[in-house]
Amino acid sequence: MINTKIKSIAIIGAGITGLTAAYRLSQKGFDVTIYEKSSEIGGLAAGFQMHGNNIEKTYHHLFRSDKEIINLFSELNISEKLIWHKSSISIYFNNKIYPFGTPKTLLTFSPLNIIDRIRTGAVMFYLMKTKNWKSLVHVPAFSWMKKFAGKNSYRVIWEPLLKGKFDKYYNKISMAWLWGRIHIRANSQEKGGERLGYPDGGFKVLISTLKEKLKSQNVTIKLNTTVENIFSTEKNVSIKSDTDGGKIFDKVLVTSPSYIFANMIDNDTNKKLASSDELEKYISQLKSVEYLGAVVAIFSSSQDLGEYYWNNINDLSMPFLAFINHTKLIDKSNYDNKFIYYIGTYLPQDHEYFSMLDEKIYDIWFESLKKIFPDFDSSLIIKKNMFKFKNAQHIVDTEYEKKLVPHKTILPNVYLANFAQIFPEDRGTNYAVRDGENVADNILSSMDV
Repeated sequence: MINTKIKSIAIIGAGITGLTAAYRLSQKGFDVTIYEKSSEIGGLAAGFQMHGNNIEKTYHHLFRSDKEIINLFSELNISEKLIWHKSSISIYFNNKIYPFGTPKTLLTFSPLNIIDRIRTGAVMFYLMKTKNWKSLVHVPAFSWMKKFAGKNSYRVIWEPLLKGKFDKYYNKISMAWLWGRIHIRANSQEKGGERLGYPDGGFKVLISTLKEKLKSQNVTIKLNTTVENIFSTEKNVSIKSDTDGGKIFDKVLVTSPSYIFANMIDNDTNKKLASSDELEKYISQLKSVEYLGAVVAIFSSSQDLGEYYWNNINDLSMPFLAFINHTKLIDKSNYDNKFIYYIGTYLPQDHEYFSMLDEKIYDIWFESLKKIFPDFDSSLIIKKNMFKFKNAQHIVDTEYEKKLVPHKTILPNVYLANFAQIFPEDRGTNYAVRDGENVADNILSSMDV
């Protein structure tokens, strides 16, 4: 417990990072208030009801190497809810679906000749084993893969991944980011193939349990509340939201995207405390992080489409990156025996999809889906939902190290923790837990707890 008077902390954002930090800080006796601009907690892991069960708005699963979140499940006494399921992966290329994701499927992957298959396997083995990712930071992933995996492997496997994930920024992405994707996933596998974790009842199990813990620890959660400005002093921090004129806290943790945080602190009060030039440089650093949005469709059907859980769409003419048959990982008996599907893609924030009517996007995507699965019948769809996120993926370019900022900001008593600070790993739920715990430790250290 705190050995002085109880300290107050505001946490801006009720995603997994904010909830985890609030849990750790309130355990120590802090008076914690969470501000969340939406009507629910959970961030990108938040879900909704579909056919009698909860499902996330964006596709989620865990790897065996996701130790921080696995440990949190254990601490919260919900380990029995975390079930490990056998995964399956495919690549759609040149009008055909190919099994992928294991050494055996790579050796039989006919879009590449045998030399290219062996070369690709050797590169993936090297990336799985090497820990020297720092040498890859300033190297573009596209040129590294072209050189070492070969032009054919790049064209068939890596170019569609990079363009699908990062759109027009694909040729700026750091090879360290791709190392993280391959290294971490490959090292989470076990004999018998990859198994992925998914909670019985969806990630709502984790979010609801954290919510109950926070409630028992007297944490206040203010939904539908947008923080507009943060004013820092050497003694405390004042925050102004759209629902009140301002409230003072001892410490403030922000989990919003970097450029949104920059807008919160870009004011004359902070410029007087930190030198104007220093603050402007810091704000410029925050705003240098660029973000892509994501558009995700989720639909249920009585029709079974394909045999694989995760389908990478390696056809650049297609309007989406991935097609996920959720009920090839989680048995359809959990959803009234209906099949559940995700379609997802990453796009620039000014893409027409963000202003386009959902029905028009459905028409475009379902027409393309029929090219992949000729038997697909949209009349058999039972329910469908469309979700759009403006800040879903940061651009991890070859100069990204210059854009990274520590959790402790240049403003006194103000901290920042968001997925743009995750490097070289890709953002994910496990790292949200990890960073929530790390920033809570930083705050505790500053309080001499």
